[in-house]
Amino acid sequence: MKIKLFLFPKILLVSLLVSLVPHGCTKEDDSYLVNNEVLLPANAFKNKLKTDQQYAAILHANLFQQALSANELYDIAQCIESIGDKEVAREVIISNFMNKQGVQMPTDSVMRADIDGFVFDTYRRFLVREPTEAEITYFRNYILSDPNVTPELVYFSFALSNEYLFY
Repeated sequence: MKIKLFLFPKILLVSLLVSLVPHGCTKEDDSYLVNNEVLLPANAFKNKLKTDQQYAAILHANLFQQALSANELYDIAQCIESIGDKEVAREVIISNFMNKQGVQMPTDSVMRADIDGFVFDTYRRFLVREPTEAEITYFRNYILSDPNVTPELVYFSFALSNEYLFY
């Protein structure tokens, strides 16, 4: 009789542990009711490189708000192809366009009167998208901190940006 009493608590303990093991290892739901969002940079879907002709035509349209003639487009494309460094070629084209009459750009006083509006318009015009809050803040601080920043410099930088090369 002593043996049976001695084994009973051990059997009871083992059966209790066996019954608890499967229930104690279940994973709890850890989603915290947070929406799964795919966060991508604003230019994530721009993955096609513009041709030299597309770049020149779009740049002219952005600066002058009118189309470039076929003859001028051909001449510019020949110029780009003749220069080995594409970055230098783009700088020359932008500079030549900026020095021509008819460039549509706000004055310095208009830019400084509504910096946020200027930044929004510039992003829509050149990058065909809305700026992020970080981009607005950066340009606002950049323009306010340097009195030598002009709309021409901002337009020049947008036209040279890597994002502007893609559509």
